[in-house]
Amino acid sequence: MNFDTIKLEKGMYAVEGKSFTDVLKEYDPDENYKGTALEGLDAFGRQLKRFDIRVNGIGSDPVQKFFQSSDSAALFPEYVSRAVRQGMEEADHLKDIVATVTRVNGLDYRSITSTPTEDEKELKDVAEGAVIPQTNIHTNENLVKLSKRGRMLVASYEALKFQRLDLFTVTLKQIGAYIARQQMNDAVKTILDGDGNNNAAATVSAATDGTLSYSDLLSLYNKLDPYTLNTIIATPDMMAKLLSLSEFKNPLCGINFQGTGEMGTPLGAKFIRCSAAGADNLIGIDKNCALEMVVASDIAVDYDKLIDRQLERAAITSTAGFAKIFKDAGAVLKI
Repeated sequence: MNFDTIKLEKGMYAVEGKSFTDVLKEYDPDENYKGTALEGLDAFGRQLKRFDIRVNGIGSDPVQKFFQSSDSAALFPEYVSRAVRQGMEEADHLKDIVATVTRVNGLDYRSITSTPTEDEKELKDVAEGAVIPQTNIHTNENLVKLSKRGRMLVASYEALKFQRLDLFTVTLKQIGAYIARQQMNDAVKTILDGDGNNNAAATVSAATDGTLSYSDLLSLYNKLDPYTLNTIIATPDMMAKLLSLSEFKNPLCGINFQGTGEMGTPLGAKFIRCSAAGADNLIGIDKNCALEMVVASDIAVDYDKLIDRQLERAAITSTAGFAKIFKDAGAVLKI
């Protein structure tokens, strides 16, 4: 247990493919603390303990506590990164629409896909000696487009040094929430327009223009067959139209919505509000088959500037993109 003697430095942020905490764990493995008072802390948490830095709660320390020494200053970018990541997780709906997450070390990535015909979707009997039906999987023609989303942290150290970390964390979490919303918009646009490989979502038109009916929802439900309609994405205005349908006024649905904030739906699908869905659109997907998220960078911070207290132009970013897996696992109802 040598957590209080480790030399912390900027270079620990520059190890390719590893976070600061990953590098820290190599010097200070978690398993060394089983059965001790520090068992519940990870390597970063033990460093906060070492320098007596409290980042949350009523007794949280001011920002300047991180800069009591060069070693403790090296912890500041990781604190910023974790606070931003926490904000992303709290505002994140991607887990409800992404089937899988792929992490890459570069900006070039080519996904795979399969576009079965109606005949290939059927599981037919195979007679003895007959050819077994095949599923063709191939790489997409075009690369996945990765987008960098983030914010520039603009503040002087003098303005922040006496502010409590608990309050500063709230601001950083809002940056994370912003990034999460932008990535959600990117994901929804990929479902709608495709990822550049001629795989835009199929559309279903409402029976009456400008009017949403329950039968329209059933048309969307059937359009996804043989996939399962388990997620519906819509703008807030369209969500209001959904809630006004008589089928959604079932007393049991109302009790659940009023008590938990979760809308019950006769179709059993989870509803997600997102302005990127587009006016007069209802997007239905099978979240287990529709979308792949490609991550090149979770949270990247200008660690040099943060350690040196040059907060005036410190960028906080995340780089990710989205690819469609099965084209027919998503469809759009046009009202």
